[in-house]
Amino acid sequence: MFLTLANQITLLRILLISPFVLCLLKTGHPNYGHWIRGGAVLIFVVMAISDAMDGYLARKQKQVTALGAFLDPMADKLMITCASVILCSPQTAIEGFVLPLTVVVLIIGKDILLLLGFIITFLLTGQIHIRPVWAGKASTFLQIIMVFSILVGPETARWVALWPAITAAICWATGFCAMAATFVYIYRGIRYIEEFGNTEKITPEPLDNRK
Repeated sequence: MFLTLANQITLLRILLISPFVLCLLKTGHPNYGHWIRGGAVLIFVVMAISDAMDGYLARKQKQVTALGAFLDPMADKLMITCASVILCSPQTAIEGFVLPLTVVVLIIGKDILLLLGFIITFLLTGQIHIRPVWAGKASTFLQIIMVFSILVGPETARWVALWPAITAAICWATGFCAMAATFVYIYRGIRYIEEFGNTEKITPEPLDNRK
């Protein structure tokens, strides 16, 4: 079978990004914006659950593929990038829970630098090197929590008075974690390139010259 079950779930998550974005763009509607935001929350929860599910199935069924290793982080980045841009724009942000532009820059900047690093690594080594690190996983997890806390912000604030402050703290923690993940990935990328270069320099001696 060309697509494993895990890859099919990942593709479903990518397809759900379009209706998710459409819902986010309409949350400010004066009549039914509240219900549309509820739809956005529901879609986002489904995507978040599928994110955990596809990785679990791939490992359990021993069907980890190169396609899945590429599609899974791409789906996460598309989902978070779209949500971040919409939630920080004054025209489409949720009132009282505007995502700071600095946090968005740190999140998207990390992804841009990782893409550049991937290209540079491939050009220098000829190898496709995709290896998640703990900082990257923590960054993705915090980004999901951040978007969810913003989407449910107006309702939660009615019950938890400090929710706006809590959400703001989550946003800045997410930005800091994205910055830390960037440094970790850069460090790991440089080490990989150096190790690859050292390996290439080691060539076996001809059999005639060996004693």
